[in-house]
Amino acid sequence: MIHEIDEALRNLIRENALAGSGIEVLLEAPTKEWAARRNTPTVNMYLYDIREDLRRRELGRIPEYDSDGRIAARHRPPRHMKLSYLVTAWTQRPEDEHRLLSSMLVVLLANEMMPPSRLTGSLAELGLPVPMTVASPPPEDRAFADVWTALGGELKPSLDVVVSVPVPAVPPEPAAPLVTEDLVARVVTRQTRVAMSRQAKDRRP
Repeated sequence: MIHEIDEALRNLIRENALAGSGIEVLLEAPTKEWAARRNTPTVNMYLYDIREDLRRRELGRIPEYDSDGRIAARHRPPRHMKLSYLVTAWTQRPEDEHRLLSSMLVVLLANEMMPPSRLTGSLAELGLPVPMTVASPPPEDRAFADVWTALGGELKPSLDVVVSVPVPAVPPEPAAPLVTEDLVARVVTRQTRVAMSRQAKDRRP
């Protein structure tokens, strides 16, 4: 599931923002050592945080129906995970990096959802929307300076891209077997109860 978003986001950037440029799009940690090895223009999208999108959590069970329209199983709603990418541009000149960031920003802002045509594998099968945000303020418990400090690199202009991904729940729970026997009902009136009570008394020793 994560690797499917990696590929979808990479292709979206490569084919829409960097078309014809030949610039490589990587998924590596932009450490100081990594940056020192860069000698060609590069865009890097580093996955630095994974956490649940609690605002989208749903409760209950969702029924699944068989060909006869009967409930065959129930499953929990999917959970949604926020995948946060630190997107950076690496060239010899800051001006070129800013141009690349601008091109990517325009493309990402134009797509509030990951285009369905970009989704593959399990995400394509689910058929659920995959929202994206770019350059939103980070949560209070996270600062980009801390991310760069953890990587051991120098602070650099970047785009924070967050993709909210649906994750299927555990396997469905089979529904209880359908009752096929006829239901037998008996109506008991007041007179019947009185008669039954007398019969019970007569049987007592």
